Amino acid sequence: MFNNLKILFHQGKQYIPDVTKVDVPGIFRGRPIITAAKVDEEMLINLCPLQAITGSPVSIDLGKCNFCGECAFAFPEKVSFTKDYKLSSNQREGLIIKEGATKTISLNADVIRKEISQLFSRSLKLRQISAGGDNSCELELNACSNVNFDMGRFGIEFVASPRHADGIVITGPISENMAEAVQICYDATPDPKIVILAGVDAISGGIFADSPALNRSFLDKYNIDLYVPGNPVHPLTFINGVLELIRKRKNN
Repeated sequence: MFNNLKILFHQGKQYIPDVTKVDVPGIFRGRPIITAAKVDEEMLINLCPLQAITGSPVSIDLGKCNFCGECAFAFPEKVSFTKDYKLSSNQREGLIIKEGATKTISLNADVIRKEISQLFSRSLKLRQISAGGDNSCELELNACSNVNFDMGRFGIEFVASPRHADGIVITGPISENMAEAVQICYDATPDPKIVILAGVDAISGGIFADSPALNRSFLDKYNIDLYVPGNPVHPLTFINGVLELIRKRKNN
């Protein structure tokens, strides 16, 4: 019985009626808040092995952050993590949380290609590529389709072949051995297509960022439509990011 209660505390109820408004139970760490409190910035910056924290003023790059929470443990008066899971951005700089910022993260409608909302707002098929990942993000993306989150109710599904896909979702830092496979999968996906980076490894290389075993040249050649941070990505973060991408339209 204790184990069942522990699962209920961490995971909540099995089915989520509205994935856009649900409160995340348990120990989830979402969007950080950085106060104006004075701390030893050098010590704070050096805490992060992924170099996600910079100073003057202090900021946290969610594209590099692994959400370990060490910065908040060491400097609770400076950094705290909310349970806000809507972390996705369609601009790389949109993932940088600055000192004093309290606004939620949202997509910039002006840079969303018009064919995305025109063609994919009711149905979106995605091919997921594990490009040297550790299977953590891959497992969470699989969970997007389970009974808890039921991503398929929005017409968003993962498919087995890029020939049947509207876009690709890359997880992992893109190792040298997977670089060609990523390119082949991208080329096999019909135009127009979406490119999504899911997880810290895909967005920045993560802890492997400076490794000679990586080949991330693919990312320099193509437009990235959505960055979904996390280590691993939470299903709610992924689903809400994709929904905002395919539903959001320019005001004019």
